[in-house]
Amino acid sequence: MNNTCSNSPQPLDYDSITAMLESRAVSDPHTLFVRTAQGSITYAQARRQSAILAAQLQARGVTQDTPVVLFMKNSIEQVVLWFALARLRAIHVPINTALIGDRLTHVFSVTAARIVVVDQVLLAPLVEVLPSSGGVDTVIVNGAWPDAVPRHEAQTLYLTDLMAGQSEAPVVTGDELSTATLLFTSGTTGVSKACMLSHRYLAKQGVIHARQFGLRADDVLYCPFPLFHIDAATLTVVAALSVGGTAAIGERFSATRFWGEVTAFNASVFNFMGATLSILWKRDPSPDDRRHRVRLAWGVPMPEWKAQWEVRFGFPLYQLYGLTDAGVPAYDPIDGTQRIGPCGRVVDPFELRIDAASSVPPGDSTDPDAAPIGEILVRSREPGLTMNGYYKMPTQTAQTIDPEGWVHTGDLGSLDRDGFLTFHGRLSDSIRRRGENISAYEVEQIIDSHPAVLESSAIGIKSELMEEDVMVYVVLKERTNLSERELYDHCKRVAPAFMIPRYIEVVGSLPKTPTQKVEKFKLKALGKGPSTFDAEQ
Repeated sequence: MNNTCSNSPQPLDYDSITAMLESRAVSDPHTLFVRTAQGSITYAQARRQSAILAAQLQARGVTQDTPVVLFMKNSIEQVVLWFALARLRAIHVPINTALIGDRLTHVFSVTAARIVVVDQVLLAPLVEVLPSSGGVDTVIVNGAWPDAVPRHEAQTLYLTDLMAGQSEAPVVTGDELSTATLLFTSGTTGVSKACMLSHRYLAKQGVIHARQFGLRADDVLYCPFPLFHIDAATLTVVAALSVGGTAAIGERFSATRFWGEVTAFNASVFNFMGATLSILWKRDPSPDDRRHRVRLAWGVPMPEWKAQWEVRFGFPLYQLYGLTDAGVPAYDPIDGTQRIGPCGRVVDPFELRIDAASSVPPGDSTDPDAAPIGEILVRSREPGLTMNGYYKMPTQTAQTIDPEGWVHTGDLGSLDRDGFLTFHGRLSDSIRRRGENISAYEVEQIIDSHPAVLESSAIGIKSELMEEDVMVYVVLKERTNLSERELYDHCKRVAPAFMIPRYIEVVGSLPKTPTQKVEKFKLKALGKGPSTFDAEQ
């Protein structure tokens, strides 16, 4: 397994992605910057096309701090738009392509955007909410307007026409700490909030990521997740930009297409998220398992079968800890000091501490020296590496960022004396049962340890005992059979009594966001499962 980084360049260390692209277009004009299944674009082409598109948008009233919504699937056009908006210091607002109805209206209510760029295939849900969007007056279509979709009174422009221009907009200068991008939280547990990310945040997170994982100019970074998420945007596109590598962006994660895309893109690095690694692992072994040039993969969570994965596929797995609100403050070391259990070590220039005020008992640990578990708080010694706050939500911002600049993540963790962080789940994802605080994350790990289980999701549901009971929804691996009773018996063998679920239901799939996060609010709405195991509790 080769994960050396002896020929790794020092990543470009600019305070904006615009400055990074300007530099890269001079130093590496013909190097491929972004690849998709539909085509590719070099650094020089990306710089020129984004400058042309910026001029066209500027002529239509887009100026500094103008929010522009991108309702688009992964594409080169979306990347070019992102850099065009950054060039103008307008506010780039990429949104979840699965949004419909009230959740889509919420985006326009928060941003007050009057311009939206939309893929042809997403016009129908957009047009449905335009009457209640509160002021959208320009719709820019990537593609053609389908005959089946009714027209709206908003001005209609076409992206291909705008990109056919010739004049280039000059780079608009300004404060690198001003907001460049609004990324909406996934909204899996509540109302989605728009994180304000600065120009410096976007650039520096990519630089830090490239440095920590020793990324190189000959790397192709493959990401199958959407560009409205930092994994694809900052940690893939900007990370590649920082070292002069190539970002290969898939349309979406697909277990059947994954390795084919890795091979087609000649990827050397990829990232995983949620259950995606488990889904790949539980597919039948194949002679193609080592027919690739991947030298490392990174993501969360790290499975207990990490060592077996590395033997089977021939490259190491690394994890990290981060979130849009607070950046990525902890990385697995690639120098051989990686540890089993922690999700990484805190890296410069971040600071991280555990809030004792939110501490919880360490489960069934009997180690008196066990690090206390509490809420993870993050801040940076450099400005702009955590979010500026939630857009137009001062109350929520004040609840999340304290006066000393610490971002309260809502995650539970513990920190050892060497700076290694262990993740213990979401503070809001803790289930209070008979006096015990139970991590839903740890319950899911217990369930997922059964070889027939593909993935699971644990939630707390109201109990007649005034607290909560544990309910687990389970998806089985293909061509396997496992009853709820058999799974319950498995839990009895391997789990502490207070963590054994009272309710279990096997389902065909779990409701998810495009970034593979389980929408637990939808599961909670389903209520109790059909299989109840309370007589023995």
